[in-house]
Amino acid sequence: MTVDPRLEAALALHRFGTGPVPGAIAAIADDPRGALLADLERPGAGQVAAANLPNSAQASRALFEFRAERLAREKLAQRAKQEMAANGTGAGADGEAMKANADAQSTAPAPAQNAQNQQPELPVQLIQNEAKVRIDAALGAQIGFVERLVWFWSNHFCISADSILSMAGAYEREAIRPHVLGRFVDMLTAVESHPAMLFYLDNAESIGPNSIAGINRDKGLNENLAREAMELHTLGVRSGYTQADVTNFAKVLTGWTFIGTGVPVHGGEFVFFPRFHEPGEQIVLGKNYPDTGFEQGRAVLADLARHPATAGHIGEKLARHFVADEPPPALVAKLEKSFRDSDGNLKEVAKTLVTAEESWTPRRTKLKRPFAWNIAALRLTGAQGVVGRFMSGQRLLGEPLWRPPAPNGFPDYQSAWIDGLSERLDIANNFASRVAERLDPIALIEQGLGPLASAETRQTIARAESRTQALALLLMAPEFLRS
Repeated sequence: MTVDPRLEAALALHRFGTGPVPGAIAAIADDPRGALLADLERPGAGQVAAANLPNSAQASRALFEFRAERLAREKLAQRAKQEMAANGTGAGADGEAMKANADAQSTAPAPAQNAQNQQPELPVQLIQNEAKVRIDAALGAQIGFVERLVWFWSNHFCISADSILSMAGAYEREAIRPHVLGRFVDMLTAVESHPAMLFYLDNAESIGPNSIAGINRDKGLNENLAREAMELHTLGVRSGYTQADVTNFAKVLTGWTFIGTGVPVHGGEFVFFPRFHEPGEQIVLGKNYPDTGFEQGRAVLADLARHPATAGHIGEKLARHFVADEPPPALVAKLEKSFRDSDGNLKEVAKTLVTAEESWTPRRTKLKRPFAWNIAALRLTGAQGVVGRFMSGQRLLGEPLWRPPAPNGFPDYQSAWIDGLSERLDIANNFASRVAERLDPIALIEQGLGPLASAETRQTIARAESRTQALALLLMAPEFLRS
């Protein structure tokens, strides 16, 4: 049976990309799969223009200073009020001067806030500037396959801005993007040694009970990072590891921490502290690892990356994310084999994903997550995203950027998102009311869905009472909501 090339092109952009822009379906219709493969070969694929953004350590130091200065201002204001109370409020010129000083201290803007242009304070700036880079990369992508891979891996190895706001966006740039088409073991090592992950999963304070620091401080292990690295990041649940493996791996990872953010120049940077490290050989998954300090942890991670269970876990998650909540077993098997045969070469695994016939099932059962749906709407309409409004919408839809509910990230099942369709309708209506007057919704059906659009969807949009209603109906059409 001959497949309509425009149908496959539209499917490619919705299932594997960040959604069509006008003309994109026609542009790749000659070879949709080849276009996806070409996206993997672009120079600098996965990287973003972020030279003006601080790295995670710089951001953490800046936030530390911001909070310290704010606390100092608050204390000065409190002292002034206490002095006024002691001397009598408004008692002559001295009392008025103290009151004016207290008022000035309590209302003065933070150093990062400009009173004229009302820029947000530093904590908001840090997260919004990183978010803008991520959004712009998605909007500016020709196809967006590599961006989708970044989203997948960032969620797989998630941290939370609620826990460590200063590093949330920089973490994605530093630990995920450089390795998104590289080797899994390199991404795994970058992730587990990143200060954001060490803080999020409490390893920064994990101390070997028999280490110098452990003996002197009477402190011990925190097993969170070791457990999640096995259960979520590599092997998966019910893959054969034991509690003893978790405990021993946690001992291996002691000493993996970072310099306090209050330290000038190097605060917030990764460091290995030998006096925190549990001495001695450790056995993990039946293998002995001699005490080689920091390298002991790298050796365990390298073996976890190459473990057969890891290949199966990653293959299933990739297939679920891109193709179906219940992915075809044959596709999972192909991805697992590609992962094993290539020694975790993520570009090769991505190639397997888009060349496997099972990935191109015409039955579209995946409900786009809110971020993907939002980006697709902006791409199709050509609207400029206002980062604050975009992030507010993400919170309303239950997927606040870089704020997953738990270390296993945002779910990839329809059941987690289906109840939020009423909120999507509210956002679609609001969005359509701002941009519909300059758009032709009927023309956008062809640009955004093409052959994917059913006769029913076309008829519903054509019968809309206004352009605003028609555009909202297009954005809420089943064909646009699904990948």
